[in-house]
Amino acid sequence: MKVALIAPPFITVPPKDYGGTELFVAQLAEGLQKAGVPVVVYTIGESTVNVDRRWLYEKPEWPIKAVQHAFIKDMDHSAWAIRDAAETCDVIHLQSPQGIPCSRFTNVPIVFTLHGPHDPKLSEFYSHYPELYYVGISEFQRRQESLPRIRTIHHGIDLSLYQLREHKQQYLSFIGRIAPIKGTHVAIDVAKRVGIALKIAGDIQPIYRDYFKAKIKPELDGKFIEYVGLADLKAKNELLGNSLAMLFPIKWNEPFGLVMVEAMACGTPVLAFPGGSVAEVVRDGVSGYVCRSVVDMAKHVTTIDLKPRAVRQYVEENFSLARMVGQYAALYQEVLKPGDARKIA
Repeated sequence: MKVALIAPPFITVPPKDYGGTELFVAQLAEGLQKAGVPVVVYTIGESTVNVDRRWLYEKPEWPIKAVQHAFIKDMDHSAWAIRDAAETCDVIHLQSPQGIPCSRFTNVPIVFTLHGPHDPKLSEFYSHYPELYYVGISEFQRRQESLPRIRTIHHGIDLSLYQLREHKQQYLSFIGRIAPIKGTHVAIDVAKRVGIALKIAGDIQPIYRDYFKAKIKPELDGKFIEYVGLADLKAKNELLGNSLAMLFPIKWNEPFGLVMVEAMACGTPVLAFPGGSVAEVVRDGVSGYVCRSVVDMAKHVTTIDLKPRAVRQYVEENFSLARMVGQYAALYQEVLKPGDARKIA
């Protein structure tokens, strides 16, 4: 059985900093390859994922400046990739909806992972393709769809890439898009209430530059409230691993929130607002706390006493790469008709 993983053509696989979907594709691809499942990743030319790679576009394009142009580029990339993959692969796994209409032109079974928030218009679009095999990345996300072939597979991460740090420093961390729905300004509020420094890392997309200038930049002093820019894997290990807790004060329904798992893999508890997948990812009193309000989050900052090793163990038991790879491999085998391809050894 050979699997094609088709990533969007905007960010390298794996990403250099921002890119949850691209990190997912990279780790799934390499995990499948190690498990004996041949993989080809359709991406951009500068990607470095250590499997067979193919591309139409060489350079990354992020942040996206013109949505309509990006839509056309993604359609072009997806159509080319599906046509190419259909000649040599037994299963095609899509990450963006632009490729779905091409399923009408191939008999190769297609898996589609839903990475974004629920959108009624997209749900209507998906309903025209009931023959696809859909994957929700959280139970919350899956329950919002009414598709006949949908299941939940939580993300997993390669724990060897994340260092357990048992001795923490006196600061809090925030990693994510600098956007109102991610609650960057709330994280600053919490830090000021408890008098503990905050280090912020994340992408400032053009659409949210006014928010950054109005709500975030005036609070930055380079010492107590610090913006450190984008964070690659090494920087994430440092920033998350050394912090007392990672704040995740979201104001939307998070589809999954991979950075929560990354923080916990470093032995750092997560303090989060409820919304979407949060209660599935953070186990109250074990790997962090789901907080009701700013006051509640501030209270937990001052009283948190979770052992870093136990926090990491929670990730090992629930969000390992091996578990995710095994569940996707089982799905790929399931979608194949008897005799279509060799069984996984």
